[in-house]
Amino acid sequence: MGAITEGANGAIAVAGDETSLTFTPYQVRLADGTTIAHETRGGNMSAVWAVDLGGGWFAEIAHLGDGPNGGELVMTVTHIDQERTRRWVTIGALWADELPPHVGPSWPVAVDLALGLMEGTPDILPASVTKDDVEALHQRLLGALHG
Repeated sequence: MGAITEGANGAIAVAGDETSLTFTPYQVRLADGTTIAHETRGGNMSAVWAVDLGGGWFAEIAHLGDGPNGGELVMTVTHIDQERTRRWVTIGALWADELPPHVGPSWPVAVDLALGLMEGTPDILPASVTKDDVEALHQRLLGALHG
């Protein structure tokens, strides 16, 4: 039986029936030790990577553009069973409570693309962040970039 668990420092564990992974804002580690990271962080992924975790659990990891530090990852998890389909989305380090002095041009674009992943009714992770929060961040980023 699969599950999603929020951990410390933005880590999210996803367990399917056959394997599991741990997502952190810049790296994903599978149960077998395989590590997924964006190529700017020493990994081999340039855009998107997906895995079937078994038992109707699927994860997609994407790099939508650089945020405050570059190489930030987002994750969408889908669980499909006979009764319903459920989705979770995390934007990792694209999320920021406070903006740094400089906002690069790709950060608002990446957050805008992440908002597209939040269409419908997915659960947002961490649970303390809402879609409204992400939309407000997007507006703050645009304001910082374009004054």
